[in-house]
Amino acid sequence: MLIGFLLFPRLTQLDMTGPFEVLSRLPGATLRTVWKTAGPVRADTGLTLLADTGFADCPQLDLLCVPGGPGVAALMEDPEVLDFLRGQAPALRYLTSVCTGSLVLGAAGLLRGKRATTHWASHDFLGALGAIPEASRVVRDGQLFTGGGVTAGIDFALTIAAEIAGPEVAQAIQLQIEYAPAPPFSAGSPDSAPASVLAAARTRGATMRQEREALVARVAAGLG
Repeated sequence: MLIGFLLFPRLTQLDMTGPFEVLSRLPGATLRTVWKTAGPVRADTGLTLLADTGFADCPQLDLLCVPGGPGVAALMEDPEVLDFLRGQAPALRYLTSVCTGSLVLGAAGLLRGKRATTHWASHDFLGALGAIPEASRVVRDGQLFTGGGVTAGIDFALTIAAEIAGPEVAQAIQLQIEYAPAPPFSAGSPDSAPASVLAAARTRGATMRQEREALVARVAAGLG
């Protein structure tokens, strides 16, 4: 199985590295990191990742994963990126995303009529991009798999691993990486976070929220 992860400037690295860690352990899997050109790509927190494959040299993948992060805003109006996704999509076994990567799939017209999820702060944008929003850590609709925000990428990848190689293989991977979440706080979702914590998070994200609203409106208008 040939698995590709889209890299791009200002991605959230855990959206990519969490699933990468899981799927790299699949028997017989080959993983590629893909961007417009091969070379270093800087994540939103400053970590530098390496794209080993450029768009022009990328073979047809079996699974393509689009992570999220602040950099998705540029991707949603980037014809080169959107054309690459559209070109890969028809022959993929699995089209996937983590966090706000689903907004990029939506901008490419690949979520029309499909159930999908994304980060809680952007969940309500999915409908404008043609998707059927579903609030869940992992959502499957046919060959489309979408994961929620950031850490949901590990749940997403284990779900995919079970689909590809069976539940026992997926459970063995889970055991290898000792994925047994026991967070010190119950603040990992808007439903469980204290009201003051949620309010502060919304305040910090208000500017990005306004910018993303305008962006989604432009993209949605272009999709018709």
